[in-house]
Amino acid sequence: MESLLSSLKLNISSCLYLKDPESSELGQKILTQSIEMIHQLGIENFNFKKLGNQIDSNESSIYRYFENKYKLLQYLSAMYWSIIEYKLVIETNAIEDASKKLQMAIKILTLKPKRINSYADYDQLKLRDIIIEEFTKSYHHKNIDNEEENFKIYKRLILRIVEMINKVDPNYNFPKALACNIVEGALQQYYTQRHFSSLNDHKTESQVYDFFQAMVVKTLNQ
Repeated sequence: MESLLSSLKLNISSCLYLKDPESSELGQKILTQSIEMIHQLGIENFNFKKLGNQIDSNESSIYRYFENKYKLLQYLSAMYWSIIEYKLVIETNAIEDASKKLQMAIKILTLKPKRINSYADYDQLKLRDIIIEEFTKSYHHKNIDNEEENFKIYKRLILRIVEMINKVDPNYNFPKALACNIVEGALQQYYTQRHFSSLNDHKTESQVYDFFQAMVVKTLNQ
């Protein structure tokens, strides 16, 4: 499995960029440094002028790759969900038992991911932190219906979880809602753990996994 993960090439929709950032050294610098800066500043305080100063490039050069900072955030989100989807497919492929397959998927979605070597230049833990803090900002706006293609990877990941839920309990009526609750709920639990700790029961990552695993077991007829 490690050899497969090490050769991972993410296939991110071209609708998210004007020029493929993976196609040039400057584009890769944009990705690497934007992860660092958004992690440090947050998306609201981040802009292309600051990024340009950091990578010693003109602001206009960055606009050749991305229309705006929210398109860049959507690209980083697609990168993260592609990594998670790839890990999910590889690590669950050989599991025949439907309940155990879903259990492994929940682990992948809720626990800290291992670094994938082919993306070692990008800080994957900081990328995960950005998703926890900023992901909803990439799609909570009025024009989201016109950007459906931008979230193709995320939706595909949700549908993979839906398929697993259906195999565990074909009679369950709300598999999409449950799948969304697992994926988005895990992010929300980590967000409240950081910012609203008095409202959060979980002190460790394993407790977040335990919560969603228990919820699924009690919800589905296994």
